[in-house]
Amino acid sequence: MVAVLLIVIPLLSGLFAFFVKNEKTVRSWALFASLVTLAVSALGLTMLNKPANLEFTCVWLGDLGSSFSIKLDGLGQLLCLLTAVAFPIVFIATWNSNYKNANRFFALMLLSQAGLMGVFLAMDALLFYFFWELALIPVYFLCSQWGGEKRIQVTFKFFIYTFVGSLLMLIGIIYLFQQTPDHSFSIQSFYDLKLDSSTQTWIFWLFFTAFAIKMPVFPFHTWQPDTYEQAPTAVTMILSGVMVKMGLLGLLRWLLPVLPLASYSWGDVVMSMAVIGIVYGSLLAMQQDDLKRLVAYSSIAHIGLMCAAVFAETRIGTQGVMIQMFNHGINIIGLWVIIELIERQFGTRKISELGGLAQKAPAMAMLFVIIAMANIALPLTNGFVGEFLMFNGIFSTTGTKYTLAFTILAGLGIILGAVYTLNMIRKVFYGNTNALTERAMDISVGERAILIAIVAAIFVIGVYPKPVLELTNSFVDALINKSDIFSSLKRP
Repeated sequence: MVAVLLIVIPLLSGLFAFFVKNEKTVRSWALFASLVTLAVSALGLTMLNKPANLEFTCVWLGDLGSSFSIKLDGLGQLLCLLTAVAFPIVFIATWNSNYKNANRFFALMLLSQAGLMGVFLAMDALLFYFFWELALIPVYFLCSQWGGEKRIQVTFKFFIYTFVGSLLMLIGIIYLFQQTPDHSFSIQSFYDLKLDSSTQTWIFWLFFTAFAIKMPVFPFHTWQPDTYEQAPTAVTMILSGVMVKMGLLGLLRWLLPVLPLASYSWGDVVMSMAVIGIVYGSLLAMQQDDLKRLVAYSSIAHIGLMCAAVFAETRIGTQGVMIQMFNHGINIIGLWVIIELIERQFGTRKISELGGLAQKAPAMAMLFVIIAMANIALPLTNGFVGEFLMFNGIFSTTGTKYTLAFTILAGLGIILGAVYTLNMIRKVFYGNTNALTERAMDISVGERAILIAIVAAIFVIGVYPKPVLELTNSFVDALINKSDIFSSLKRP
């Protein structure tokens, strides 16, 4: 029942929001619905020993071999919690933002949340594809109607990228369905398939392209900086904090377990793409003058590290990816919140036009520095836990002969990340104020509360990550068992 409510609550709330014409009322309704969803998600964490409450299956498209099958496993628990936490933060952080046709805006946001929950819960390939599109379609409208000046061409580019990726994935899903003995879209039927190496290879690239576009991984990333820049900040928060995890979930739940031989065979290629993305994204972030674009390129580097750790196919690396998906979502949403506050107050995101904010807004500066330090994995923060585990996993993998090269290049991303992050902090918050920032005001009590909650999560997970790691233990063990069936090939 919990799994069903996580989808039904935002879905019905979003449909209802279309009919609420008063802006203040629909804003309050969206926040209330997101808080109820958060409460249900938290309730699900207390029911890990009661599987009947965490999964649901019924006939959906029986003639096609598809069922409405959803389940809150460790991965689903983690990502549904991230989604449930993210939306109230986004709604509160952007409370003072004005939207034309606000009822449509908040309705589409809630529908997107329903789609995200479905993606993270689906245990049927056709249902997974259905929710994959349900999560993305509202974003197209949100970006095209409430985005910046270049929103139409940017949204069109975003649409083409994701549409092509989705189409390739659908082709792969249909082919795999036809190979199942029981003609079923069930995830277990897909897991039980025994495909030869050549077949796995071409299906691998169909699925991987779709997931790589969504994360995004170099060279499928070119839609991302423009979209993050032009999208409304609330949408950018969801895109970068939550939606990129759709691609990582696709790798963990669908790609590696279903196509283990191809995932192993092409691991070097994918890890090469990932580490190139780490260095490339970091170098471009160093050149940015726009805060949104800087964070966008930094996100490419962070996702690249997670992708590399996935294909290292080690238990410790996979565990690091799991916890880092949650950490990255929390940290980057915190950065977006402060960027939104800066843009709202000064009407600009340009680093060159800001300066000295710490003198006028010390609370904002202190909270931003803490979140930024977590984003570059400073010890005692949540980012350190995830990155330490991922680097350990990459360095200890026996699945590639380029282990040292991949580890060094990935480590270079940490150094470059520290360079552009500290440089941004110095230019925006320190030094002398200028004509624009001289009259800066510090953040309000409500804004401080949101950021303090994020900072608290950063330190709690950074100091005591055990509960999060235990939540995903069983999923990680099952994934390694399913995907590492060629362990004999890895022995010297």
